Amino acid sequence: MELSPQEVEQFVEEGFVRVNQAFPRELADAGRDLLWRDTGCRPDDPATWKHPVIRLGDYAQEPFRLAVNTPRLRAAYDELVGPGRWLPRGSLGTFPVRFPSPDAPGDDGWHVDASFPGKDPGSFFDWRANVVSRGRALLMLFLFSDVGDEDAPTRLRVGSHQDVARLLEPEGDAGLSFMELAGKLDVTAHRELAFATGEAGTVYLCHPFLVHAAQPHRGTRPKFMAQPPLLASGAFQVRRTDGLDSPLERSIRRALERTA
Repeated sequence: MELSPQEVEQFVEEGFVRVNQAFPRELADAGRDLLWRDTGCRPDDPATWKHPVIRLGDYAQEPFRLAVNTPRLRAAYDELVGPGRWLPRGSLGTFPVRFPSPDAPGDDGWHVDASFPGKDPGSFFDWRANVVSRGRALLMLFLFSDVGDEDAPTRLRVGSHQDVARLLEPEGDAGLSFMELAGKLDVTAHRELAFATGEAGTVYLCHPFLVHAAQPHRGTRPKFMAQPPLLASGAFQVRRTDGLDSPLERSIRRALERTA
């Protein structure tokens, strides 16, 4: 067992768990070197940091492939999602690299990541989420640089996955689009905030319904973080009674059994 019973319960109730030293700092350093080259900026020259955020494409080189597949993380995936219920990753997806800037990043609204295509598969805003989290097992935040309070840590609304489960249940299999769901997230505004800070090598394993948001960078060094999904290998069952429910399934069922 990689996660303690208390950490598993935190995931169920609060919607995330922080895994310290989930992958070696050496991998973070090697990966960051690759990312710096693609930003077109120079690490030692802040004058080249002209934009608040630069988005880089999918990364599957060895540092990224190894980081997402450490034995510690694979054990945690099994514990939260269930053995055989998630698909192995060979890459770490996109990196929104955030730079210190007085300008608004333009992508810091509260949202839930969608998990399956809608009528227009080419439009992320049309992608959808439903109450059984079709297609997605986890949202994951991989810190490839040290992230402190001023370094644009991702904002997390603690326990908001419960509110989102209740929003999605009446919508059935079709669920809601990214934009439709974003328009309803005021119901989570009362939730306490947490911030995804930590040293390089830290990973936050988050419930797929967790409401989160970026924020402006007020620190001094750029922030490097991947935010890939852990994909599901099949359908989840949030009403199962066979005693084989995973913490992910149990968290959704528990939210639906509550009224607030």
